[in-house]
Amino acid sequence: MEPYAASFISYLAGKKDLSGSTLESYKRDVSQFLGYLQGKEIRDLNEVTRAGVLLYFAALREQGKAPATVTRVSVSLKAFFQYLLQERAISQDPFVAVKMPKIDKTPPSVLTVEETDRLLDMPRLNQPLGLRDKAMLELLYATGVRVSELISLNIEDVDTGVRFLRCSGDSGKERILPFGTVTADWLNRYLHEVRFGWSPDGQQDPLFPNRSGGRMSRQGFWKVIKKYGKAAGITKEITPHTLRHSFAIHLLEGGADVRSVQEMLGHADLGTIQMYLNHSRPNLKSVYDHFHPRSKGKIEL
Repeated sequence: MEPYAASFISYLAGKKDLSGSTLESYKRDVSQFLGYLQGKEIRDLNEVTRAGVLLYFAALREQGKAPATVTRVSVSLKAFFQYLLQERAISQDPFVAVKMPKIDKTPPSVLTVEETDRLLDMPRLNQPLGLRDKAMLELLYATGVRVSELISLNIEDVDTGVRFLRCSGDSGKERILPFGTVTADWLNRYLHEVRFGWSPDGQQDPLFPNRSGGRMSRQGFWKVIKKYGKAAGITKEITPHTLRHSFAIHLLEGGADVRSVQEMLGHADLGTIQMYLNHSRPNLKSVYDHFHPRSKGKIEL
């Protein structure tokens, strides 16, 4: 059964525009399901039935898996069995009659502008790593790039003169993003006071290296932002994407149009930005009351 799983992942990598993390999720979900089947002494994928699939999902719930996780696993396995049917490795798809409940996306954790300012003020600017962290957090909040894109930036990808950066997501699609003069000033200070001293001529070197001079990992960044969040007294849950989410919400609440925010975030589908709209919607009434000419006054009876 494992060869089919491997060929399925190769198929996805070659035919679908999926990120590396998404491919890893598919691979993990299918691998865990195959392990479950082996534990049940099922050696042939043709033996998988609708009842067996439902029992697997019930087992995931008993393990305490979140509804969103169960839904994601169902998407992975459904795609896997559709592939098997396409390749004629099975004669019947057990997922045909399986309906999984849709899970509404919950609003992401978002900082207020005041909380964001406190977070960005936490790095110690008299220390090289503190100045690195300051420039890194400022750039993340100024552009809304994904953490994977941020840690993949090289020195040559940032132009502080015209105030643009070039980044590529896991799918390889390139985006050019603007940033403001405040961020440009912090980047210039970091580059000239710290970064060029570490690697004077390495334009293709990481823009924000770790302590060892290598490229920072997602886990490394997570530790950085958690440390400053705690120091700033922020009690909200902080994840690697907290500043990305805050970037989007603050722009929308400030009156930015949805299409522009969608483009800056790198979302191909407008529907994926819906959770940000839902989060910022409470602000719409105040915007209306402030700007619409018919929002004030009373009619005379």
